[in-house]
Amino acid sequence: MRQEFCICAEIVRFRQRLNVRTRVLVLMHHREENLTTNTAHLASLLLPRCEIHLRGEIGQALVPEKILQEGESPLLLYPSEDAEFLDVELIERLPHPPTLIVPDGSWRQASKVAKRESFLKNVPRVTLRPDAPSRYRLRREPKAEGLATFEAIARALGVIEGKQIRQELEDVFDMMVERTLRSRAGLLPS
Repeated sequence: MRQEFCICAEIVRFRQRLNVRTRVLVLMHHREENLTTNTAHLASLLLPRCEIHLRGEIGQALVPEKILQEGESPLLLYPSEDAEFLDVELIERLPHPPTLIVPDGSWRQASKVAKRESFLKNVPRVTLRPDAPSRYRLRREPKAEGLATFEAIARALGVIEGKQIRQELEDVFDMMVERTLRSRAGLLPS
């Protein structure tokens, strides 16, 4: 992003205000790492307990001991057939605080996470209830119900932590999308 459109100051301001307790683990396909349209990086900048773990490179396996921890209830955010809707009732049934595991990549890349990462075999799958369409306009979405990784995280945290968290995260997301589009069009910052 060009310097005059930078949102770094807003990220710092929002990060200081946000009180997000949930640990978020993004399992990012290695091909996403340097894409300017990747939104998981924004999540890692805003959320103090967000970690990105690269996956998919030959010979570079994820180490479950570095990802999953004792005393937490991991949930894999992925809309598989066996996924349960992420809602307050589900969160209240968990024996420990939730840890949200989010695959990041194209639909094709993300769909392989649960199969290729054996330590996720017994991690419960959760999915989001149908909601407003994606507001991400920087990439074409092949599925009508598809969301950018950041949007999925914001909506999931809205369920886990409250609607205010979702709103604040979406405000930053909208700002990032708008400034990126203005930058690409050669317009001045608003």
